[in-house]
Amino acid sequence: MEAEASARAWVEAWTRGWPAKDPEPIVSRYTEGAVYRSHPFREPHSGGARDYVEWAFSEQESVEFWFGEPVVAGNRAAVEYWAVLVESGRELTIAGSAFLRFAPDGRVEEHRDYWAQAEGRIPPPTGFGR
Repeated sequence: MEAEASARAWVEAWTRGWPAKDPEPIVSRYTEGAVYRSHPFREPHSGGARDYVEWAFSEQESVEFWFGEPVVAGNRAAVEYWAVLVESGRELTIAGSAFLRFAPDGRVEEHRDYWAQAEGRIPPPTGFGR
């Protein structure tokens, strides 16, 4: 599968799964042994994408999010994201980028996130994701 189509399928899976707190569409876009590093200074999640997604969804009460257009080179893609979520009654804004490496079948075999977090609701800047 071409990397651009793979990246768009990844965005679509998160778009379906995240608001519903349903890990299945998301997990289906990752290989069985995929490396999932949710922050540059953390070890990869030992259970891969499923471990991370189930943990994150258990903490989040609600979420509103946006994805940018994927930037693709070879078998890799970078996707910018912006989310406003509620955790433990606190509203938080997270802005970051996911760096994805795809297996030949189009599923993610390596995922690395770089992100920042701020208290409160901060809308995405004008021109976000272009």
